[in-house]
Amino acid sequence: EAFASSFPTCVVYVADTPRCVRPTVFMSNMLQAVSILYKCQLPMLLAFNKVDVSRHEYAMEWIQDFERFQEAVDGENSYSSNFSRSMCLVLDEFYQNLRIVGVSAITGEGMQMFFEAADSAREEYYEHYKPELDRRRAEKLAKEQKEKEAELGKFAKDVTEAKGKMAMGAEDWDDKPYESDPDEDDDDDDDDDEDY
Repeated sequence: EAFASSFPTCVVYVADTPRCVRPTVFMSNMLQAVSILYKCQLPMLLAFNKVDVSRHEYAMEWIQDFERFQEAVDGENSYSSNFSRSMCLVLDEFYQNLRIVGVSAITGEGMQMFFEAADSAREEYYEHYKPELDRRRAEKLAKEQKEKEAELGKFAKDVTEAKGKMAMGAEDWDDKPYESDPDEDDDDDDDDDEDY
């Protein structure tokens, strides 16, 4: 978020393609990507890496057709597989707004598509995220200014009340007649006696 306040930013979620062959692992990755997306509220790019080892077309099919994913899950019988089966429809809306590419760091495959997807995310940043960021920033500044004015008003009120109390104390002191201390008078008499 600190980066996003200064320049265009997107989130890249990298999924290990060979591991995601298992439907439960694939669903776990998708749920984690969803949580990051809603936490950051930034454009997201999903990159399946190591496509030179394992192709990512199966993941694209699971994303585009939930029935194909359910067929893959039917081969497993566990709590996690049942959970994955129930979540595939929930994530359908998430998939629709997601940029997905397959890349390989060794061969360089898919890097051109990766940078094109990043450029698309940059446009989304300016179109959706930046206006929202400016709105939140303006609200924060307005709130801080309001709190500052309230604190200044409270301080001015306290100063006025303190001045009023000091003025009242001075008036009471001026109206009060001067009374000498009896002990001081006795000391003066003793001094006079000593002189004689």
